This record gives sequence, C-alpha cells and structure tokens, in this order.
Amino acid sequence: MDTLTALLTRTSHGALTEPAPNSAVLNQAFQAALRAPDHRMLRPWRYLIIEGEARQRLGEYFLQAGLQDNPQLADVEQQRLLKMPLRAPMIIVAITTFKEDAKVPMVEQVLSTGAAVQNFLLALHAQGFASMWRTGWVTEHPIIKQSLGVLSNEQIAGFVYVGTAATALKTPTLLNVDDFVQTWQG
Repeated sequence: MDTLTALLTRTSHGALTEPAPNSAVLNQAFQAALRAPDHRMLRPWRYLIIEGEARQRLGEYFLQAGLQDNPQLADVEQQRLLKMPLRAPMIIVAITTFKEDAKVPMVEQVLSTGAAVQNFLLALHAQGFASMWRTGWVTEHPIIKQSLGVLSNEQIAGFVYVGTAATALKTPTLLNVDDFVQTWQG
C-alpha cells in the first residue's frame, strides 16, 4: 500500500480478532513509529506489548482502579472493566517519557509521541492489520500507571488495541479541506 492510500484509508476499528501482527510486522510498525518528528533526538517515547494472559491481568488492574474510584461499582460495569483488554489480541501501551531539555518543552514531546503512534497505526494498516487508539481515565489512574511501571516522568499516551478486523473496514469520509484550511495574508 502506498503512503497516500494508507493515510487516506486508515480508520479506527474496534472489532478486532486474531491474528495479531507477528514480530516482523510489529518490528516494521515500531520502526515507523521511531521515525516520528523528534526535536533534538530525545526519543521521548517507549512502548509495552501486552498479549495473551497479560491482557487478563491488565483487566484485573482496570477493575481494581474502577473499584478504588467507586466501591459500589455495579457488577455489569465490573465485568466490562475485566473484559476491556480482551477486545483485541494485542495491546500496545504508548508512553511519553519526558526528558529535561531547555529547547524542547513537554508539549513538543507529547506531540512527538502522538506522531509516533500515528506512524505506528499507519504502518499496521499498510500491512493489513487494524487498530483502535484508546485513551480515557485508565491512562491517568495511579493503579494502572503503577501496574505498568510508568515512572513519575512519564505519561500514558494511550492503549492501542491491535488485531485483524473482525468486520469490513469502513471507508472513511473525506472532509472538505476548505473547511479547515485558510490562507493567511498578514
């Protein structure tokens, strides 16, 4: 798949099944991620691969976090938290690792991580896999951060659910460029 086709056809896909990408596909996707814009070559990102039974353990941590926030959590919600990581055969946790640098503010490092994740998503798509980048309260919760070994100088950028599309991929609607682009005349 050529670059423009990948850019114009990639969509988020929540219905994911086996197979997950093999190590060669993942290596290509991570190589693409590592090519993200990175001012002063700080490499302000790292990744965790979660698959197999580790997904169930992550679900247990999601449940612990949910119960800490709401001890009266309904059974149906408890089951939902336990099953969240089982939505895909593989989860990639993208983590921004902030580096002290007078010329590269934290926001730039967050943007670099976002660009890296986008490259990763595009590389997976170009190799025939589907994904969904998820954020939300679980990226900020202390129990989740501790369980994943996220350090005080780090922030979870998201959980990328990865697998094979269980249903047909959607054809994205192309937006009207003029709705978002203006020429500035000074």
